[in-house]
Amino acid sequence: MTTFFTKSDSPKASPPPAPDVKAFASVPILDLHRQYLQVRSEVLAAIEKVCASQHYILGAEVEGLEREVAAFCGARDAVGCASGTDALWLALAAAGVLPGDQVLTTPFSFFASASAIVRAGARPVFADIDPLTFNLDPAQVKTFLRSSPHDKLGALVPVHLYGQCADMNRLLQVAREFHLSVIEDAAQAIGARWGEQRAGSMGVSAAFSFYPTKNLSAYGEAGLVTTHSPEMAAHLRRLRNHGSSRRYVHEEFGWNSRLDAIQAAILRVKLQYVEEWNDGRRQRAARYDQLFADAGLRSDENSVESSAPVRLPHTAKTAHHVFHQYVVRAYRRDELREFLAARKIATEIYYPIPLHLQPCFVYLGYREGDFPESERAAREVLALPMFPELTEDEQRWVVASIADFYC
Repeated sequence: MTTFFTKSDSPKASPPPAPDVKAFASVPILDLHRQYLQVRSEVLAAIEKVCASQHYILGAEVEGLEREVAAFCGARDAVGCASGTDALWLALAAAGVLPGDQVLTTPFSFFASASAIVRAGARPVFADIDPLTFNLDPAQVKTFLRSSPHDKLGALVPVHLYGQCADMNRLLQVAREFHLSVIEDAAQAIGARWGEQRAGSMGVSAAFSFYPTKNLSAYGEAGLVTTHSPEMAAHLRRLRNHGSSRRYVHEEFGWNSRLDAIQAAILRVKLQYVEEWNDGRRQRAARYDQLFADAGLRSDENSVESSAPVRLPHTAKTAHHVFHQYVVRAYRRDELREFLAARKIATEIYYPIPLHLQPCFVYLGYREGDFPESERAAREVLALPMFPELTEDEQRWVVASIADFYC
């Protein structure tokens, strides 16, 4: 059991800020307007071009986005679709996951990581996370595969959580040993790398989300699947279009998951900036790290056990982290969040309930205690404001406020 250091067992009234720290009326967890000001003219021109063309679904803009994202990720092909959730389902279906199959993934992720498996007719099964990175632990995956019947297990879905790739070297090795297809859930990881390989280029396919909060974000719902296989790409295109490759001829049952041309046009503009924005996120993560160290709150990031009240994110040596979120572990997390909310500093919990404990998954038969690291993370994680335009003064106020709470 971790023993945290703190000088107080209950929150106190907010003390005045340190003299060199500027107080803010509010700090958002994300401010999309600041980004919009940078790209406004280009985005409006792209939208006008689509409106003038009167081609609003699929078409040239979607095809252009597919080529550009495939090249960006180092994949042979890409297929746009209506959402990140649809992207996961399409990837599973095109990989041959069938009703009655099992798919192994992490219990510590957004709901869609498991719900897409159910939508494909399969059964989610879980292995616990690495407590340092929050990603699927290859050792736990191997233990599961060696100790449990897995004749119906057809796929492994590692999630690149918070913008850091899972340990793909080890996971791919395990997948080869047990003859599993690997589908990357890269919804939060556009531009992230594991070694020299980008998210979206390592599995048989990968699913991306362009939800408005993502590092590369649409102005609505949008998603995309990358793959190296021309046959899989063709299958994905049929599946997203009612199972049809020719108008009014349906080779199979698919879904209406076509990508809007306006969203594709917006994403093509913003794709040109995503590397710069990701670098901005990495710089702000490094600044948080230093500010926490200066405040005496920085923990040993190579150990989940710490006497400090805040444990900072750990980046694996092989990973190029793009910090979709900057997530700390915090002692008395919920009280800290209330304290920060009183100062109008926005935070979020990603995610408060592990997937195996969600009410809709009770039929899977899991119970509290089955995945202790995921459950512990759900009790401790707190996402702080993180976006490329976040100012140093705003970050100083966030960290000073956290220090005030633990005084």
